[in-house]
Amino acid sequence: MPKYELDKTYTHQTYTKETLDHTDFEGCVFNQCDFTEATFVGVTFIDCTFNNCNFNTAKINYVAFRTVTFNKCKIKEVNFAMCDKLIFEIHFNNCILDFSKFYTLKIKGTTFTNCSLIAVDFMATDLTEVLFDNCDLYRSEFDKAIAIKADFSTSYNYTIDPEKTKIKKAVFSIEGLKGLLAKHDIVVK
Repeated sequence: MPKYELDKTYTHQTYTKETLDHTDFEGCVFNQCDFTEATFVGVTFIDCTFNNCNFNTAKINYVAFRTVTFNKCKIKEVNFAMCDKLIFEIHFNNCILDFSKFYTLKIKGTTFTNCSLIAVDFMATDLTEVLFDNCDLYRSEFDKAIAIKADFSTSYNYTIDPEKTKIKKAVFSIEGLKGLLAKHDIVVK
């Protein structure tokens, strides 16, 4: 039978295999917790906040994130593609998400603020109205993504092929134009 945790705060916890399985967390706060060795089976986070937590290489295949915020978290090489897609809503502030995967997810309205998103897989992802606020998108892949009304205006180091990515009404800065024209091998000054 699933466990239910409501409005609890967890600090300096280290989670290992099976310690979180079949648990629903609602309104919980996780401070400086380590999830690197955790496996997640039937875990749901609703209205939860993660502060300074480490998820590097965590296996989050069967997790539901419903209105979840990550602040100053390390989330390298994490595959979000297998998460529960029902009411998937996440926000990232000052996080390192390098080499993570959002492949084919619908993350409409997600915010990435001051994040490192180096070599992140956004292929075939629905990025409609996503805000990339001051993010490093070096070598991130956007092939077949839907980035309608996405805001890249303060982000940098991205390369997006407008012929392979839907970018209607997306916002870019003048400095970011070179990332849209890279395949044409032209110089923008």
